[in-house]
Amino acid sequence: MPKTPTADLVAGPVAPGVPKRNPIIVADGVSRRFGGLTAVDVAHVEIPANAITALIGPNGAGKTTFFNLLTGFDQPNTGTWTFQGRDLARVSAYRVARRGMVRTFQLTKSLGLMTVMDNMLLGATQQPGENMLRALFRPLWRSREDEIRVRAQSLLERFKLDTKAEDYAASLSGGQRKLLEMARALMSEPQLVMLDEPMAGVNPALTQSLLGHILDLKEQGMTVLFVEHDMHVVREIADWVIVMAEGKVVAEGAPDTVMSDPAVIDAYLGAHHETDLGTLSGQLEVAKGMESDVVRSDIEEAAKDAH
Repeated sequence: MPKTPTADLVAGPVAPGVPKRNPIIVADGVSRRFGGLTAVDVAHVEIPANAITALIGPNGAGKTTFFNLLTGFDQPNTGTWTFQGRDLARVSAYRVARRGMVRTFQLTKSLGLMTVMDNMLLGATQQPGENMLRALFRPLWRSREDEIRVRAQSLLERFKLDTKAEDYAASLSGGQRKLLEMARALMSEPQLVMLDEPMAGVNPALTQSLLGHILDLKEQGMTVLFVEHDMHVVREIADWVIVMAEGKVVAEGAPDTVMSDPAVIDAYLGAHHETDLGTLSGQLEVAKGMESDVVRSDIEEAAKDAH
């Protein structure tokens, strides 16, 4: 699916906090402090609707904490934000999900001692059988349960997990658990899907599958906001990139433009302005996956020597 042009996303000069033509989230003055540490300090940011936005930044930049705030898993010290024009600040996580904004986690939250199908059924909304009194009268909720099961089976087929439907979730590989968590998130038919490092720990054989599913979400009219460290993934699928460093939004723009922004390179590499961010990021990711500290050290030293 082609990327959305920058001109269709923004309503002003490209800069941190630039207004969007059709924002689905608008956040103002959001901060979160832990003792003397300010983890998030976002003055203003808008997430464009019907697009794929990547939230990037070095470790400790505040990306996941910002996710937690927006989705009700944590509470801010200050700030407000809206989702589709409705105030969501300090709304509990389950109510946020019911309003159409769902998230996945870097460390998957599948229930290992339940089957894959049962994990999927838990993600559905409007289940009358969950009412204690109605639960006693199966005819009142059987048709809805059948609808939910049909939707779950369809999603499992789409994510190539249908053969695992009756297996325990604990038996799935790390990549399959990522797929399960994404499929379960779609059970609630959300408008915005937030993915926290969807590629982390995923077998390379499943990476392209995950990328394809994320692109499919946009094609189906959903908005995607995801945290990712792999710059090649960001370049491939993101329409828009927001960069955080030390809790603040330091840059925004199209992927190729952002990757060459000195503020972004500073955030990742200090003063190494001339280093290609995507190339060095890829080298370091390879090094992290190897047991040899010597290899990692050599790459880091090569980057230093280049300057």
